Amino acid sequence: MSVSKHYFSSESVTEGHPDKLCDQISDGVLDACLKNYPLSRVACETYVTMGLLIVGGEITTKGFIDVHEISRKIIEEIGYDHPKYGFDFHTCAILNAIHSQSADISQGVDTGGAGDQGIMFGYACRETKELMPLALTLAQRLSMRLTKVRKEKILKYLGPDGKTQVTVEYDNGKPVRVDSVVLASQHTEDILDKSGKRITEKARQEIIREVAGPVLRGWVDKETKYFVNQTGKFVIGGPQSDTGMTGRKIIVDTYGGAVAHGGGAFSGKDPTKVDRSAAYMCRYIAKNLVAAGLADKCLVQLAYVIGRADPLSVMIKTEGTSVLSEEVLVKLVRQNFELTPRGIIESLKLRRPIYRKTASYGHFGRLEPEFTWEKLDKVATLKKQAQRL
Repeated sequence: MSVSKHYFSSESVTEGHPDKLCDQISDGVLDACLKNYPLSRVACETYVTMGLLIVGGEITTKGFIDVHEISRKIIEEIGYDHPKYGFDFHTCAILNAIHSQSADISQGVDTGGAGDQGIMFGYACRETKELMPLALTLAQRLSMRLTKVRKEKILKYLGPDGKTQVTVEYDNGKPVRVDSVVLASQHTEDILDKSGKRITEKARQEIIREVAGPVLRGWVDKETKYFVNQTGKFVIGGPQSDTGMTGRKIIVDTYGGAVAHGGGAFSGKDPTKVDRSAAYMCRYIAKNLVAAGLADKCLVQLAYVIGRADPLSVMIKTEGTSVLSEEVLVKLVRQNFELTPRGIIESLKLRRPIYRKTASYGHFGRLEPEFTWEKLDKVATLKKQAQRL
């Protein structure tokens, strides 16, 4: 029976989105702690609203961490550097509500156990060269492009806050085209039409040409629909228009809704928190299995309980695309990947100040050297062992 045509959508946000601003500050604080003391225990949460930033959580570290300086620097780098954006690093109030981590948690983690219970997922597929779902990859690239054309002043009227969304059409399970594109970007008033309620058609076409054009080439056609600032205008944005919190963009951070999510956020958490480190390991496993040709799609789940090192369960699902049984794939994984929190941290080199970069545009499918969970160093071994089975 033939597979019916279907559509799938994923969204992304720019680094100036209020939630992403919070993620970056939480990870900026984490990086500062790890730089001072690699064994720092950090669970940092950030909240932002009009004119106010609150940084709280539990941190155990050595040395002084200047939360105010870290926060203002990140806000400035993101682009909230002028009152015209409704929020700026000069004048926003910052409250520090950080205290030390509970000793009850520490006694379980100090011995190498997991920092919490939970389930984590990782995924890889053949839709892109990064082995990521296409809709999310394109949405993330559009968000990156929005930021690039703003910071390089290609489109001088854009502001820091923005969102993107891409709908991909599939035929028999294969992506064939982009059906619709959503681009929403904060902007200054000088591109409004005479009514003051909508951006001009000229500005709309400029945004499509400069943002969507370079990213979507080869995927769009004459039938592709574009929705640019669909309410008409987006002058009031950022924390002036919407509150932000750490950990509210977990689908953007992972696989765009293509697969299950364990529910745990990443940003602001040191790698003893398996919400983060085990999710990175799941991606590492899934990507290497797919790259080794053992499956076209691979979903990996790990489950942990606080204080225990070994995972409670390891699950692999390949939707019938694997060359070996899923039980055999699980055995290969247990033989070739470190699955304890301590083993994950060491094998992926996670006690480094690498995390702020992960806090925008996704934690997966990135090729920068900090993203060690994207390396393909297990492919040759997996291929060799699979041939013997």
